[in-house]
Amino acid sequence: METTREISALFTLIDDPDEEVFGAVTSKIVDYGKNIIPNLEHLWETTPDENIQQRIELLIHKLHYRDLAEDFKQWSLAGHHDLLLGALLTSKFQYPELTTTTVMQEIEKVRRNIWLELNNYLTPLEQINIVTSILYSYYGLKGKELQYKEPNDFLIHKTLETKTGNQISNGILYLVLCEMLDIPVRAVSLPQQFILAYFKPGYSDEHLPDPVHKIEFFIDPSSGQVFTHQDVESYFKRIGVPPMGESFKARSNKQVIRQLLEEFSKCFTTDKDLHKQQELADLIALLD
Repeated sequence: METTREISALFTLIDDPDEEVFGAVTSKIVDYGKNIIPNLEHLWETTPDENIQQRIELLIHKLHYRDLAEDFKQWSLAGHHDLLLGALLTSKFQYPELTTTTVMQEIEKVRRNIWLELNNYLTPLEQINIVTSILYSYYGLKGKELQYKEPNDFLIHKTLETKTGNQISNGILYLVLCEMLDIPVRAVSLPQQFILAYFKPGYSDEHLPDPVHKIEFFIDPSSGQVFTHQDVESYFKRIGVPPMGESFKARSNKQVIRQLLEEFSKCFTTDKDLHKQQELADLIALLD
């Protein structure tokens, strides 16, 4: 974008110590849209002051965030909430320049490898054994403990890149592949866990009085390990929580992305990052 007199004047005010002035300058710059980002990047490169550089970085982030919020809004309003797209939008919060084509091509490779091994005569458990074997043994996906020190653990493109993710990012990858392969695996709401379940036909009826009877078995996406109903009953006893029907309902893609954003936001607790936590809360509100 051509650097006009107004842009030059705004740029000279970026270092103003008055937060109110900087807030007004921020609003004006953000109104220019993403076309002003190259100008800001040039300013960052020619500015030795680290504090000003941090403010420029914040401005660039806000410009990307404005577009991202609009994309999330459109995703939320769509008739079908594509899970992969929701996960990629979450990745773009940290990596706004992410090229999604590469991620989709990588997922398609894994999907094709699984599809080649599947046939119509397999039992549900045999189907899942193939998915798990290719994803965790052949492809080499590994699980790590859910913690909030490393935001990348929650992002699907980083899970594919490093072949390592936490229970949520691995779980979303597993769900995306099953959705592409028409395998009836969905997330369920077990306390303190992100667990998947293989559902029998008719699982999508939200008014089932006791949805647990529509579940064949459960899957831990950290490792692909299968759990029986008895295993899950034992888990509820161990944590001292009575199992409720709600715990076994198939979660919608929108609910899954909401949980991803909620957990992801817990990575941003320092004073420097609190604005990101608020932005993620605003994205969550768009999914209501």
